[in-house]
Order: sequence, then structure tokens, then C-alpha cells
Amino acid sequence: MNKDAATSEHPVDQSFTLSPREKKKILKDRAKLLAREPEKEETAEEYLEVAEFLLAYETYAFEMAYIREIYPLKELTPIACTPPFVLGVINVRGQILSVIDIKKFFDLPEKGLGDLNNIIILQGNSIEFGVLADKILGVRSIPVGEIQSSLPTLTDIRAKYLRGVTKERSIILDAKKILNDDRILVHEEAEI
Repeated sequence: MNKDAATSEHPVDQSFTLSPREKKKILKDRAKLLAREPEKEETAEEYLEVAEFLLAYETYAFEMAYIREIYPLKELTPIACTPPFVLGVINVRGQILSVIDIKKFFDLPEKGLGDLNNIIILQGNSIEFGVLADKILGVRSIPVGEIQSSLPTLTDIRAKYLRGVTKERSIILDAKKILNDDRILVHEEAEI
């Protein structure tokens, strides 16, 4: 093998030798690069996980972060001296919770109670109560970028509690606003 052939086979070995100082600088630069937090991909979308349900033949949803559980409506005990949208209370494994009919709260058409009724138990910082749903449709993730701000057909009260509307026309309610609304809390005491 001649000298030129050996040089052409391993040109990197002969012409690219680093001093210890240069090697240290390269390794330090690599360490800095690897220690950085990865940048969020701009193509990655944020999603909102919601539970969808039917109310008066319209599809509504609550963000899963505010839902403790979905519970079947078994026995409802009516309570006297409450607003019309408070249906009564239920016992959920020893905990007594109020049940709200947001159809009445939003002035939606009535639909009689049937076998498919469920209670969506919402929870906030200091409050928990159930919301009556005609039928639970399921849980799904919605890209935040696809959520529209409003629908012109919503009444004022529903628009107040609106988080957004999906392209499939599911109305996402703002559970935080509902949980913090003073009209939901009953502060009156009945006289005996």
C-alpha cells in the first residue's frame, strides 16, 4: 500500500486532530446544548378533555378538570324552599349532594326524567353538587384551537356560562363560573 492510498482512506485521522483544550470546549458546548429544556413543538396542539352530555336534545360538555364523577340518578329527595332549578339532594356513598337542573337554570325545554338520567358531580374549591344530564355521550379531547367563542342562538344566561363551541356544535360550559355563581348557592333558612 502506498502512502497516498493510506492518506486518502483516513483523511480525518491525519488532518483533523484536536488539542485537549479544543476537545474540552466542544464537550462543554455539547453539554450546554443537551442541558437546555426542549422547546415546545409549534405544531403540537393543546387539547381540552371534556365529558359530553345531552340536555334537551342539545350537546353540552364540561371540562374534565371540574368533574369528580358521573353517577346514576337513583333516589332523589326533593327539598322545600329552594329555587326551581334545585331538584333536591342525593346520597353518594354517604355524602349528601344537591342536584341542579341546569335546563331550568338556562330556561331550556323540559324533558321528563327517564332511565338514562345521570348526575355529573362538579367540584370546585369549596363546593360540590350534581348536575342533571339526560344522557352521557362520553369523554373526548378537543383541540383548543378549534373551539369557537360563541353561538348567536344562545340565550343571555347560557352565553354567560359559555366556555366555547366545538365545530360539531357541542356547547362547552364554563364549570368554574357555574361553581362560583351566587345564584346556585341557597342561603335562605326556612321558618318553622
